[in-house]
Amino acid sequence: MLNEREIESCYLGQFIPVHYHHNMLMDQNRMYSFKAAIDYAVKPGAKVLELGGGTGVLSWFAADKADKVYCVEFNPDMVQEARRMLALNPKGEKVEVIHADAFEYLPPEPVDVVICEMIHVGMLREKQVEVIESFKRRYTERFGGPLPIFLPEAVIMAVQPLQQEYDFEGFYAPIVQFQETGVSYSGTTELAQPGVYSIIDFTQPNELSYAWQGKFVIERDGVINALRFVTKNILAVVPERSSTIDWLNHYMVLPLETPVAAREGDVLQVSFQYRAGGSIPSLQASLQASLLYQAALQPASYAAVYA
Repeated sequence: MLNEREIESCYLGQFIPVHYHHNMLMDQNRMYSFKAAIDYAVKPGAKVLELGGGTGVLSWFAADKADKVYCVEFNPDMVQEARRMLALNPKGEKVEVIHADAFEYLPPEPVDVVICEMIHVGMLREKQVEVIESFKRRYTERFGGPLPIFLPEAVIMAVQPLQQEYDFEGFYAPIVQFQETGVSYSGTTELAQPGVYSIIDFTQPNELSYAWQGKFVIERDGVINALRFVTKNILAVVPERSSTIDWLNHYMVLPLETPVAAREGDVLQVSFQYRAGGSIPSLQASLQASLLYQAALQPASYAAVYA
């Protein structure tokens, strides 16, 4: 029998099926970025903790330099899979895979780096924010300061108005869509620049809910029938190079219940609210978009002409 936490996890994304983890291994952008960030953040001889280890690959990256890596995984199937895969790789013996709940586990000793990748677009479904906030509180109570380095260090979340095609061989279906980054989609038209609605700094206390209202200047005529959510993970800050090591989640495009026709120069107001780890439908239900300013209805103005 599953306990209450395990039942909730099945619905909210913490028990991700094994084949999803295999797909993550094949995601080259994700793998390259995390490997580079972990190589930078983990110093020789470090102690590392990973919360939500999955296949154990991120813990294995850390084991290249670390003396000890604690890899915590809640899903018993993934615990077995991680132990099997780590046994096939050199230095895998430096990773201890622990079957435990990330909401409750603390390492037996202070650690230098905490890796946690329970990340969905907009910090929905998975429990990244809640897990890290719980960990910081319990870690400080047991070990005092300073806190370890967190990887990712921060998350930037933005939203963008779109005109999105929902025609599937003549079948109209306004569905949630996930788009690869860096790919141009013929059915997607950007009608305004993205607007940042939240920045999460894991070294600081963070709220577990988001409520936002913002404005966009429309850049081309169209019908705003969707909002695209962008989630940029700052995996590591590299001050000596004045740069960061980043990883972008796939974009998430949510259809609006009531489309808004707009012209270039109009001002669109968008609002929504949801909680970290909440469902996608909970965000969809809160989406609101309306025009605050219609450029075509404003009186014409003419520049003065001097002889």
